[in-house]
Amino acid sequence: MPETEAQIGGLATTIDEVIEQLNAIIARSREEKSRLGFFPVLYRDVTVKVKDGIASGRFEDGDRMERLDVLFANRYIEAYQQFRTGTQPTKSWQVAFDAANTWRLLILQHLLLGINAHINLDLGIAAARTAPGEQLPGLKADFHEINNILAELLDVVQDKIGVLSPWLGLLDQVGGRTDEAIVNFSIQKARDASWQVAERLAPLSIEQQEAEIARLDQNVADFAQIVQNPGWLLRIISFLIRIAESGNVVKIINVLS
Repeated sequence: MPETEAQIGGLATTIDEVIEQLNAIIARSREEKSRLGFFPVLYRDVTVKVKDGIASGRFEDGDRMERLDVLFANRYIEAYQQFRTGTQPTKSWQVAFDAANTWRLLILQHLLLGINAHINLDLGIAAARTAPGEQLPGLKADFHEINNILAELLDVVQDKIGVLSPWLGLLDQVGGRTDEAIVNFSIQKARDASWQVAERLAPLSIEQQEAEIARLDQNVADFAQIVQNPGWLLRIISFLIRIAESGNVVKIINVLS
């Protein structure tokens, strides 16, 4: 059994184990030349920043933040493991993982599909289970701080994507003339929506949450389809951008790293 396969198993219990799991997924993706490795590179950087933030006192409650980080990460790790073993993950993650086999999608689209599933679905669930019921309001400042970290890193990632995708700027030129999700995806809007999810879920029992999560998952998966299949104008522009974009999966993973 390859080393990377042996490492990927079970769920994380600490933030260090989260980073180990993400490293294993990235290593396997390099070996397999799989686009499944794009999102975890970004996510690993976020997790390392969160770990550093806990150590430096960036968050109001470091222990609680680690619990949130682990619960949050395990949503992705479990979905990845389910996909790899042929078990059905959430619909949102199924769309994102299936897209890894699609040549025509931009690097940006692959990342947005992962961000969509993880922020719009997983983050609110993790927050509600970290701080259930009346505990939730006390989490809000740290919850927003996680999203601030993600927004900071996305600026860096966008510069890296620009190296791999020299015509990506064409999207900015149509951004003012279209409301397509691929152009106007907003981390702030996703953050606000995920907090609303947490507020809906926090008062509920786990059993009650599951019914609400199923409805939410369908909505997030529907949005993923818009990211993956934009309107005709963006399809044409995206195709032109994709032609000029690097198709070397290992190189992309390395540059994003």
